[in-house]
Amino acid sequence: MQTEILWVAPTLSLVLSYLLGSIPFGVILTRLGGAGDLRTIGSGNIGATNVLRTGRKGLAAATLLLDMAKGAVAVLLVAHLFPGNALLAAAGAFIGHCYPVWLKFKGGKGVATLMGIVVALYWPLGLVYAVVWLGLLAGLRISSVAGMAAALSAPFAAALFGRFDLVLLLLALALIVLWKHRENVDRLFSGTEPRIGRPKRPPGG
Repeated sequence: MQTEILWVAPTLSLVLSYLLGSIPFGVILTRLGGAGDLRTIGSGNIGATNVLRTGRKGLAAATLLLDMAKGAVAVLLVAHLFPGNALLAAAGAFIGHCYPVWLKFKGGKGVATLMGIVVALYWPLGLVYAVVWLGLLAGLRISSVAGMAAALSAPFAAALFGRFDLVLLLLALALIVLWKHRENVDRLFSGTEPRIGRPKRPPGG
């Protein structure tokens, strides 16, 4: 009986954070904004970069902020309700975004949600993440490169800050970000990866 009770908090932490992370704000906002089904536009991805392809910058910005917020809220809420389970919440929220049950487990690539998670876990890491992400985005205007670099910066920054308790989790999440970007990597090598602000070249992605 006592063993069963010990599993209640971790289980609830995972379920709650997964449900929060799985809210597909990009899909919801584009539908409410009259931009159609995001999954049939551009790459079909549910993140802010694909929302931007609808031409609705406001919706893209809102999607970015809400995807970040759900990651942060999941971690902070679970840390408040079930102390000691913040890392489980981080994993749950991230997996929820990347593999939401509502969309047949076809979700986003996790860059914005991971930033929200990083900020909630240890805010100085969030500063590093933001500098790498926004700096590369402004310099190269290639969303995939900026996102992957930002994700990879998180575990390295955690180690530099002495937060070794976060390194393995952040490394695992960064690897998932890379996996979700595998088609982008192929296009980078072939020279067909689009830049933000320029028409997207086929094939879609």
